[in-house]
Amino acid sequence: MTFDFETPIDRRGSGSYKWDSVEGEGALPMWVADMDFKTAPAVITALSQRVDHGVFGYTHVPDAYYAAVTSWFARRYQFKIEKEWMLYTSGVVPAISAVIRSLTEEGDQVLVQTPVYNCFFSSIRNMGCEAVDNPLINLNGYYQIDFDDLESKLANPRLKVMLLCNPHNPVGRSWTRDELMQIGRLCLQYGVTVVSDEIHCDLVFPGVEHIAFASLSTDFLETSVTCLAPTKSFNMAGLQIANIVVKNTELREKIDKSLNVHEVCDVNPFGVIASMAAYNEGEAWLNGLRRYLHTNYLTIENYLADDLPQLKLTSQEATYLAWLDIRALGVRSDRLTKDLAEREALFVNSGTLYGEAGEGYLRLNFACPRSVLMEGLERLSRALQPYIT
Repeated sequence: MTFDFETPIDRRGSGSYKWDSVEGEGALPMWVADMDFKTAPAVITALSQRVDHGVFGYTHVPDAYYAAVTSWFARRYQFKIEKEWMLYTSGVVPAISAVIRSLTEEGDQVLVQTPVYNCFFSSIRNMGCEAVDNPLINLNGYYQIDFDDLESKLANPRLKVMLLCNPHNPVGRSWTRDELMQIGRLCLQYGVTVVSDEIHCDLVFPGVEHIAFASLSTDFLETSVTCLAPTKSFNMAGLQIANIVVKNTELREKIDKSLNVHEVCDVNPFGVIASMAAYNEGEAWLNGLRRYLHTNYLTIENYLADDLPQLKLTSQEATYLAWLDIRALGVRSDRLTKDLAEREALFVNSGTLYGEAGEGYLRLNFACPRSVLMEGLERLSRALQPYIT
């Protein structure tokens, strides 16, 4: 079965944050992390049938929902989840905030590995905690973990939680079994809870294995929290649904209480229906999407090699977010981001959004038809000419 990822879809006027929050004729947003593709046909069909019913009252989450989620992760990642371990909420960011709230007190430390998803910082700050950085090391365009620094940070008794981004946004790493085992052993040694954000797990490139942190050992499963959602993979973030997987009963009850106290414990009928359709019937579409995204990544790699050798594309294994090294241009990330918008109406993310370690980088979303990607790359090239010539 083939799926159409080539036809551009005009999202302007649809309430899209990505498209409707930028101004200017001909604006091309390649920033916010959602895709410019229609979701899987099975999801559209299921939602249409639900809309035709015409009644949208309070939602009961059926056993079929839990069965769809658990079957998906067992089948694709050998991560065997029990229904009783699952909590649902409106998104991964609310999930992370609820978990931090449950595991920390004001003034405690939470570890992140920068450059990293910017909402991690706000979740930590909003809970009255301090973000502690274990900067990733860019070794010839491939990011690695500084385990010596990691251990020194974990050894601080004030540090209670490690936020693990797996796969990592924005550097695109899919952490290996050995890397995850080292993280897990250190966190066990120092009594630190791993909270693994695995929302990008379905978006590893073909041939790359995603490894769920909690699947690696019974100890890791008992002492960690995993945040999951189909919304990134199937382009339905607006439907607001996510899952928190917690085997440890005491910890799960704390998180459940936090979700309820702050009223982020409910989901809407469309999110439930869409998730079941995605996990039960969307696998072929997702596999086609992954192939298309990987080809887009290779398209960027080839374009930069031929036309913009001053920019370096980070070696990635996952996500649809290219992490571009612009340090050879001698311009700060914020300045260049502004120039791209002013000169070519091209909107990308400055690397500094993801922490100080992101200075000298841009994040570019390539989840779009190839014709749109090429237009974006050509605009990028034109805007950079003053820095090159």
